[in-house]
Amino acid sequence: MDSTRIIELISYTLPTIIMAFVAYSFFDLYTKNENAKRKYLLQKDTKPDTLTLRLQAYERMTLFLERINPSQLLVRITPISDDKNDYQNFVIAQIEQEYEHNLAQQIYVSEECWSTITTAKNATIQMILLATKNEKINDANQLREVILRDLLEKPSPSSAALSFIKNEVNQLW
Repeated sequence: MDSTRIIELISYTLPTIIMAFVAYSFFDLYTKNENAKRKYLLQKDTKPDTLTLRLQAYERMTLFLERINPSQLLVRITPISDDKNDYQNFVIAQIEQEYEHNLAQQIYVSEECWSTITTAKNATIQMILLATKNEKINDANQLREVILRDLLEKPSPSSAALSFIKNEVNQLW
């Protein structure tokens, strides 16, 4: 083959290769854009439903934290006997039952929020256990009084978790 024939062949194939590359680039860009558009429309349609579910979960977790707040809990749950250990076990069982009832809500709240809620629950249980170990406390009513008196001096574990929930809900807007 002579050089003019090679130059002629290159002059025909080079524009074709360039056009094929440009067409492929545009097609790829168009496909990605359509997929992004489809994804956006799907999210736009489902976002109100998801937001509603998330807000309901935050409401349930707020209610949970209010229900396990010792100042609410100890007033609501009266001692079943004079034994402080029976009362401690009964109150802790109530906290655990409330927690188990709300376990599914962790799907809708952030990992950090769920961890904060679990920490508040565990801290409340720990507060009750520590108060029960006090040898000066003889019966269930004294146990209630000591825990409630401690809450006058320091905030309950639930209050920090409630603040966290409020901040997280504000970020949803």
